[in-house]
Amino acid sequence: MSFIIVEKPTEAVALVTLNRPERMNAMAFDVMVPLREELEAISNDNSVHVVILTGAGSGFCSGADLEDPGAIPNSDGLGLPSIARRSMGLLENVILTLRRLHQPVIAAVNGAAIGGGFCLSLATDIRVASTPAYFRAAGINNGLTASELGLSYLLPRVIGQGRAAEIMLTGRDVSAEHALDIGLVSDVVAPEQLLERCLEIAETICGFSHAGVQMTKRSLWTSLDAGSFESHMEAEGVAQLFMRLTTQNFEEAIRARRDKRPPNFEA
Repeated sequence: MSFIIVEKPTEAVALVTLNRPERMNAMAFDVMVPLREELEAISNDNSVHVVILTGAGSGFCSGADLEDPGAIPNSDGLGLPSIARRSMGLLENVILTLRRLHQPVIAAVNGAAIGGGFCLSLATDIRVASTPAYFRAAGINNGLTASELGLSYLLPRVIGQGRAAEIMLTGRDVSAEHALDIGLVSDVVAPEQLLERCLEIAETICGFSHAGVQMTKRSLWTSLDAGSFESHMEAEGVAQLFMRLTTQNFEEAIRARRDKRPPNFEA
């Protein structure tokens, strides 16, 4: 049984499914190692313009697998401190791989996104939830810290410091409807419409310049680490000039608008 399923519902869209539904797609290493490998392969597949990430069954990802975590690779002969650090490093690399992916990633959050699963959804670029979906920073409920895999970095930047603090310190569930209200997700749809809605968004993105979409994703992520508004605005300007001077996309957009047809961007 493959714990990661990769499909192409359209020529330019890759659908990646966490496939361990009996464990609500928990983050066992048997799941996360192949997930990272598949994402790295997709990132280098230039035919893929958008990625959709979802979970099989009733859950998106339930976080750490407390019953059957699996074994991390290349851990023979290591002591507990080294194994623990490498375990966290492996999971952190999955989050970073999502962030570094050339293509934008849409999370189709079909159910529970708990703990590390919450973090996984935040590492994507766009989140769409089905009505049964919910989010929980579960570490605090388990006597641990709610901060893991970048959660305390990303969540405040998505919904604001105050809301993030309340969610992380109380360990409460955030329903799909409330997630929409606070900007955690961009849309909430019925379960049977979830993948269709994500494919609609993906197809819209696929209609734009491949390079322009990738540059926009990069700018959005680097803005989180920008030292100042002025420095980031300068970086944006360089990116815009790069696209303007090295492609014919702008001229094609003008021609297409004049001819009342969709543009055919070559870059």
